[in-house]
Amino acid sequence: MSVRVRRIYESPEPEDGVRVLVDRLWPRGLSKENAQVDEWPKGLTPSNELRRWFHDGGSYEEFTRRYEAELATPEAAELLDGLRESTRKGQVTLLTASKTPDGSHATVLARLLTA
Repeated sequence: MSVRVRRIYESPEPEDGVRVLVDRLWPRGLSKENAQVDEWPKGLTPSNELRRWFHDGGSYEEFTRRYEAELATPEAAELLDGLRESTRKGQVTLLTASKTPDGSHATVLARLLTA
């Protein structure tokens, strides 16, 4: 089981395996052809309210707690299980437009997928 987090603006690599966009909004200035995204499960992305709260200065620890609660909803849990299945089959790369992927929801997802 291998999961990694990368910025979507980085060039795709053969080692990426299944490329999963984990942002609610499509990244600015990037064509779908160049992004080479295999999956875009919007139901796994933070809600607009949570995303805005975090960008308005919310703490990462509280963001993580709230985001994990959102991921426990039936729709998100089903999508998360599907993504876990993909990780059992091979490499999965979670893609985000965040300038700081290590402090983003993508890292929370990666941790949950490898737990």
